[in-house]
Amino acid sequence: MDILVKVLQLVLSLSILVLFHEFGHFLFAKLFKTRVEKFYMFFNPWFSLFKFKKGETEYGMGWLPLGGYVKIAGMIDESMDTEQMKNPPQPWEFRAKPAWQRLLIMLGGVMVNVVLAFVIFIGVLYTWGETYLPADNVKYGVTSELVFKDMGIRNGDKIVALDGQKVNDFFNIIPNILLNDPKNIEVEREGKRVVLPVPETLVAELVRISSVKNFRAASLLAPRQLMDSTVVRAFAEYSAAYDAGVRAGDRILAINGIHSRFYDEFTGVLDSLKNERIELAVLRGKDTLQIPMELGRDGKLGVYFANTDRLEFAVREYSFAAAIPAGIKKGVSTLNSYVKQLKLLFSPEVKAYKSVGGVMSMGNIFPGVWDWQVFWELTAFISIMLAVVNILPVPALDGGHVLFLLYEVITRRKPGEKFLEYAQVIGMIFLIALFILVNVNDVVRFFG
Repeated sequence: MDILVKVLQLVLSLSILVLFHEFGHFLFAKLFKTRVEKFYMFFNPWFSLFKFKKGETEYGMGWLPLGGYVKIAGMIDESMDTEQMKNPPQPWEFRAKPAWQRLLIMLGGVMVNVVLAFVIFIGVLYTWGETYLPADNVKYGVTSELVFKDMGIRNGDKIVALDGQKVNDFFNIIPNILLNDPKNIEVEREGKRVVLPVPETLVAELVRISSVKNFRAASLLAPRQLMDSTVVRAFAEYSAAYDAGVRAGDRILAINGIHSRFYDEFTGVLDSLKNERIELAVLRGKDTLQIPMELGRDGKLGVYFANTDRLEFAVREYSFAAAIPAGIKKGVSTLNSYVKQLKLLFSPEVKAYKSVGGVMSMGNIFPGVWDWQVFWELTAFISIMLAVVNILPVPALDGGHVLFLLYEVITRRKPGEKFLEYAQVIGMIFLIALFILVNVNDVVRFFG
């Protein structure tokens, strides 16, 4: 059921974005009296789910949900229809229009995607506000995995600042490290401030870890949890604790008489007692039980825990007037962040290309339950992503057409039609290869 909900959200989100993107091209084409022969939602190789003609344009829906297209008369595009290019240019054709008009027609989809993202962010902030976890509310500090421990962060440290800039939202710490490459992290430890240098290899290591199957880098640095508020929620398929008599709702008080204040200390005690016989002190209702059991060589109980001590999130609320500049600011920030993420792909040290995903990865960013706030926030992000990717100077993308048009504007010479045709073919081959690569990455991560 979770997978179905994720798929439905992905399809709906992409449908909205493709429709608006293609409408951007359509709008500017009509504005400059350029004939649009087809307007299709999704691709329609061999057949369409439905189609109808209104005026000079055929509207329809294809069966392959990997995008959409508008076919503009007098233009070499992904349809590779070159027959009309053999005839003299007509006034209603794309190739007959001034370069600045053709430029706006090609930029129309990208501009609409950016504006749409801004509008969605404005709507989200006005409707739901902005929920975040103030770093000051992570009152017991953090628990960190090996990659952060190696740089000197200890469990219980409170992250205060990155490069001297105060941390406000706790969950922005790792994105900030990945995108802004800070040189030091300032922590509060036992009432004192400690400045830790960030290793040059940290970003590459975080990207590598995030490419591992079903693993998120954000889990490497998490708010510390009290053991007293941790209860047994469920059990693994094989659970030594369940076989010994532990049940859902129990609270584990001690192991061999050792009481742990924090959950990370509790797991540390377990790890030190692998392959040993232990005794758990368990609170069930008002009764305290002593449960002996054999701990396996992995040092695991086979238990999933829940924490009853809820983190204190904060919500910024916005009036409609205040949501407009805040939504635009958030859109610009998201755009800037995505461009920085894209730059990581071209860093040989980081090797971020290994973590790039395809359809499965995109679907997996949606939650397994339908949440309209999350849906619209992710749709706005994907809209920004599509805008940035589409404007890349790659033939077959909008950015490729824009590149050749800018060349024409600067040199006052049009590239030859045969050159444009070959460039389109090369661009399509590149995009197909890239599509295969990112989806193979998904499959490798899933089965790896």
